[in-house]
Amino acid sequence: MAHWTVYPDETPGKAAAAMAEQIERDGGHVLAVYQEPVGDHWQVFCLLPMERVEPTPYQRDLSPTHTKRLAAVVKKLDRFVDPIVVMSPEPGRYWTPNGNHRLQALKRLGVRAIVALLVPDPSVAFKILALNTEKAHNLREKSLETIRMARALAGRKESRDEPETAFAFEFEQPAFLTLGLCYEERPRFSGGVYQSILRRVDDFLGEPLGRALKERERRAKKILKLDDAVGAAVEKLKSKGLTSPYLRSFVVGRVNYTRFSKATSFDFDEALDRIVTAAVKFNVDRVRQEDVAKSGGGPPDEE
Repeated sequence: MAHWTVYPDETPGKAAAAMAEQIERDGGHVLAVYQEPVGDHWQVFCLLPMERVEPTPYQRDLSPTHTKRLAAVVKKLDRFVDPIVVMSPEPGRYWTPNGNHRLQALKRLGVRAIVALLVPDPSVAFKILALNTEKAHNLREKSLETIRMARALAGRKESRDEPETAFAFEFEQPAFLTLGLCYEERPRFSGGVYQSILRRVDDFLGEPLGRALKERERRAKKILKLDDAVGAAVEKLKSKGLTSPYLRSFVVGRVNYTRFSKATSFDFDEALDRIVTAAVKFNVDRVRQEDVAKSGGGPPDEE
């Protein structure tokens, strides 16, 4: 039986009420149906059977180390104090965009139910980067998650014809989309080295998501071509005896003309073609060990 805890003289929203009934049918237990205090949206506070909860299919990969550590802390505390956020794509299934590590930690502990805040609006699942606060994303995780979200949105009838620009909040940075494809192609790709370039030359696209994804694939190929040229220059520097974990960053810093430009916008292809050409022609004979040392840090060759 559902328990209703609401503001005086209010009745639960229809969507929230329907979700509450569904939860009970799915073997869960409704603790409260309430209006959250920011936008007065109706939400459901509930207990859900563990076997019915899963991560959204496009979120970052699970960290076994973080899961193990989290399970140990929960066990030591002997209580679960941080509910996950869920939404339901269909009856009997519940997706969490920001609670997979907590979900897996409780599974390790043999817990049979998890405390959750159910949001009736399924589009909240695509606010994943903003929602996830349990373990800070690194660039690789953000990029892979973002490109997976883009594909998922392109497959939805209600969003596939929307331009990429309409999801600027969800995607956060256009560079994440391009880098995500690079990481898929090369898991050990040093994306942080190229982020400074993409921040200046990459923009959200006005094309529908399906066509935008094809353009992202084309742009990713250019970044990988640049990575090949930079990698070749790095190997030549190493053969000269130069050593540093920042050699790739050093080369990119030397060939990236956009960092010295006062221009506020760049053509992606024109900029990348120019930078790739400079990387291919990079003269390692003019580089000394002290030049690398003076350049400081930056993203190491392997993130």
